[in-house]
Amino acid sequence: MFGKRKIKDVYAYEAIDSRGYPTVACKVVLWNGAVGKAMVPSGASTGIKEALELRDGDKRRFNGKGVLKAVDNINRIIRPHLIGKNATKQSYIDSFMMKIDGTETKSVLGANAILAVSLAVCKAAANSYKIPLYKYIRKNLCHISSDAYKMPVPMLNVINGGAHADNTIDFQEFMFMPIGAKKIKQAVQIASECFQSLQTLLKARGLNTNKGDEGGFAPNLKNAEEALDIMVEAIKNAHYNPTTNEGGVAIALDVAASELYDEKTKTYCFKKALAAKILNETDAHKTTEQMIEYLNHLSKKYPIISIEDGLDENDWEGFNKLKQTIGTKVQIVGDDLFCTNPKYIKTGIEKNAASAVLIKPNQIGTLSETIQSIQLALNNNWCAVISHRSGETEDTTIADLAVALDAGQIKTGSMSRSERIAKYNRLIEIEDELGIHAYYDGLKSFKHIVKPANVNKPSIATIKPTINNEQIK
Repeated sequence: MFGKRKIKDVYAYEAIDSRGYPTVACKVVLWNGAVGKAMVPSGASTGIKEALELRDGDKRRFNGKGVLKAVDNINRIIRPHLIGKNATKQSYIDSFMMKIDGTETKSVLGANAILAVSLAVCKAAANSYKIPLYKYIRKNLCHISSDAYKMPVPMLNVINGGAHADNTIDFQEFMFMPIGAKKIKQAVQIASECFQSLQTLLKARGLNTNKGDEGGFAPNLKNAEEALDIMVEAIKNAHYNPTTNEGGVAIALDVAASELYDEKTKTYCFKKALAAKILNETDAHKTTEQMIEYLNHLSKKYPIISIEDGLDENDWEGFNKLKQTIGTKVQIVGDDLFCTNPKYIKTGIEKNAASAVLIKPNQIGTLSETIQSIQLALNNNWCAVISHRSGETEDTTIADLAVALDAGQIKTGSMSRSERIAKYNRLIEIEDELGIHAYYDGLKSFKHIVKPANVNKPSIATIKPTINNEQIK
């Protein structure tokens, strides 16, 4: 049977993402007829530690954003090496592609090329066993024996700012989190009702209800407080309780502080508010200490349960101070700080810099390394938030990935735009398939709040995660 699960063909092509730009799509065919198809997303607010997304740079075509080079690297270079390889050997195939590339950032072949193949191979293998992707990843790759699957709590991006919207808000994302739901279906219902309530409020106040990159609203508001005030009111108007306690709807923030950081002045500049003359030159700049105090102020005033990238991507010491200041009541998430890279996650654990890692497969470039990053976080009592990108596709892999590894949280956009809704619909489908084997943990998915007994400072896990019984290099 293994012979039938060998790769017969690999084919890549350009597809279009949610911003109308090309992205890499790949189809892998096995000798038994099983097919796996994958499309990779693309970020707008990207960290300097991310693996390289290879673009053509030809301004005559898609404004330089074409991916024909990455597609050609799959069809001309990767394909011949993978023909005849066993598709069930995921870590071997991923390591093999990394070896062909030969760079830490996958800059020769492109992380977008390598990831497209990596995901397509996994999907083809899962289809060859005629089992859902989440079960294949869980049982066949990670060898997790439990039949109880944790459904993730959604982070629903309802107000967009920063690099994701042309408005006056400097913080990048404001999100609802339905922690009081009992099932993913109910979580989606709560999220939808709060989202519609928010739209009604914005319209009533004559504010813009056009959508940003991730499907949230993009009104011109004065500051974070104004956004948070209207979110709290929207939750109440939808007949839910805005709280970080059991049974309510909490709020999460993505500050994307690296986009605000000015290396010359060593301050965070609220550029949009400054340009709109909402803030003067002095008030528009905050030191690290002032930013920490500001986030502390917001977390005391509003039902904020999670803050992502509250400080610059290189400020390990600042993140440690932020965690010490508010980390017992607010989840401190690192995105640009870690870029889904096990090396940086390990550093973060050693420096006690966060309590959660944002997981974006295209930041690291292979499924094997993505799984290693998730397991490294979970094994050290951190949370893992599986995440989309601002430039998305209808590919729903991250929904399966979140369920497969019991990640507990997922960030996949607003209650609008089909590329975001596709992930929610996939979660609903998975919950229906699993029946009594699916559970929704709500508040318990936040490890900074629910602490295991006899656990103090997390220690680095010494055993590397395995896939197909092989250590990930």
